[in-house]
Amino acid sequence: MISRQTITNPFNRGDYIVGAPTPPKWARNTPVGDGDASLQGAVVEVPESVIADLRGVAKAVYTDRADVVTRTRDWWAGTMIGETDGRPATPDAVVVEVIDADQVAAVLRICNAAGVPVTASAGRSNVTGAALPVHGGVVLDLCGLNRILSFDAESLVVDVEAGMFGDLFEKELQETYGATTGHWPSAFAVSTVGGWIACRGAGQLSTRYGKIEDMVVGIDVVHADGTRATYGDYPRAATGPDLRQIFIGSEGTLGVITSARIRVHPLPTYAKALAFGFETFAEGLDACRKIMQRGATPAVLRLYDKLESGVHFDHPETNLLLIADEGDPILVDAMLKVSEEVCLAYGPELDSDAVFERWLKDRMLVGKSSDGFTPGPGFVADTLEIAGSWTALAEVYDEVVAAIQSVPGTLAASAHQSHAYTDGACVYFSLRGDVDRPKRREWYRAVWDAANEVLIRQGAALSHHHGCGLLRGPYLSAALGAGFDTFVKVKETLDPVGILNPGKLGLPNRFDA
Repeated sequence: MISRQTITNPFNRGDYIVGAPTPPKWARNTPVGDGDASLQGAVVEVPESVIADLRGVAKAVYTDRADVVTRTRDWWAGTMIGETDGRPATPDAVVVEVIDADQVAAVLRICNAAGVPVTASAGRSNVTGAALPVHGGVVLDLCGLNRILSFDAESLVVDVEAGMFGDLFEKELQETYGATTGHWPSAFAVSTVGGWIACRGAGQLSTRYGKIEDMVVGIDVVHADGTRATYGDYPRAATGPDLRQIFIGSEGTLGVITSARIRVHPLPTYAKALAFGFETFAEGLDACRKIMQRGATPAVLRLYDKLESGVHFDHPETNLLLIADEGDPILVDAMLKVSEEVCLAYGPELDSDAVFERWLKDRMLVGKSSDGFTPGPGFVADTLEIAGSWTALAEVYDEVVAAIQSVPGTLAASAHQSHAYTDGACVYFSLRGDVDRPKRREWYRAVWDAANEVLIRQGAALSHHHGCGLLRGPYLSAALGAGFDTFVKVKETLDPVGILNPGKLGLPNRFDA
C-alpha cells in the first residue's frame, strides 16, 4: 500500500541518531566555519544570569559556537550559500533543550521577563529559514517532546507531542495501533509533528487525507508569557472563530505548540494506480480539474511537465499524470474509474505499473528534479510551491517558469502539480542556477523576486505548504494586503514583548528594523 511503502523499508537516516535532526547532505562534511554570520542581524546576547536560570528549568543548555551551528542548521538554500563559504547562518545563540510542556512554559517565562528572543526549533527540515535565530537569543529545541500520549481507537484520534519525528510517529501508529496519518511529506523522516502544524504542511497523499490543518482536532500551546491553553478538541464547532487556525501556520511567532490531537485512519488494504500523458501541461491541469470536480479524490494526483516527466520517469515527450489511490476497494476502484474516463478523452494510458513503481521508489528523494545538472561551485537549487485557482493556474505556470528563466544564470525551471482541490491546485516549481560563486545570493533573491511578482499580480498563494520564514517574509505584506494589518495586531496581542521568532513572516520586529 502507498502508506506502508516507506515504513516497511529501513529508515533512510544513514549514520545519524534516530529521533534527532538529520543534517542536510551539503552540511554533513562541512566544518563549522569561523567567518561572520551570514544571516544574523542585531544579536541579542543572553545574560549569564538568564543562562543560569535556564539551566535550572531545562534539560540542557548549549552555548558553544560549534554546538549552536550544528543545532541550528536547516535545509534552506539560503543557509547553504553562506555555510559553504565558511559563514554559518546563525552561530550566536543559546540552545535550550526541553522535554515537556512544563519546561517550555518555564523557559518562556524567563525569556519574556528578560526580553530575550525565542526561536522554536525541532526537525529543522524547513526550507525557508523559519527556525533560524536571526537575532540570537534562545533556540528552544523541542525534540525531547517525542511521545504518543494516547490513542482513541473509537474516534481514531491520536494525542502526540510536537517534537516527535514523522517516521517514528508513523511507525508506532502502524505497528501498535494499526493506523496511519496519511501525512507523507518528502521530509517525512527529518520533520516533526509540530513542524508540520507550524508551517501548515502537506503530505504526498493530501488529496485523500487532507493537509495538516485538516487533520488537527486540537492543539496545546504555550504563549509568550508562559501561560498555556488548549484550542479545539471537537469534530466541529460554532463557538466563535476557530482559534486553532491562528496557531496552525504561525511558525512559532504567536506561541509554541507542545502537543496535538490528530485524526488518523485505518491502514489501507488495497491500492491501485493509473498514468496518462498529455500534450501540454495546461491539458493535464484541465484533466485534474475535471477529476476533482466530478467528486473523485484519489490520494495521488500528480502532473509533471515535460522536463520533470523525463527526470522522474524517462518520459520527456509528454506531461505525465500519475493517479493512485488506497483504501476500501469499492471506493478506490470508483475513484480510478472516474479518473480514467476523464483522461482517456485526452490520450491513451501509459505503462501505469511501471510509472507507479518508479514513483514509489523515488518519491522521498528530495532534489530529484535537479538530476542531470552537474553541481559546480556556483550551483544553486531550490523549490517554490504555490497555490492558485484553476482559472489562473496554467497562466501562472507559464509566467513563473518564464520569470525564473529570465534571470541571468538560470539553468532551468520546471514544475509539477502536487496537490489538487475542486477550486484549484498546488504547483511545485524547481529552479536551478549556476553563477559566479560570490553572486549566488544575488541570483537567488532575483529569482524569488521575479517569481513572486507573478504570484502577487495573479493573486496566487505564495506558499502552499512550506511556510514563509525568512525567505517569503518580504513579500507577505503585499500578498495579504489589508489583511496583513490584522495579522500584525494578533501578533502584538499574543506576544506584546515581541520575543517569539522575530524576523519571520515579515512581521514588525523590535530587535531589528
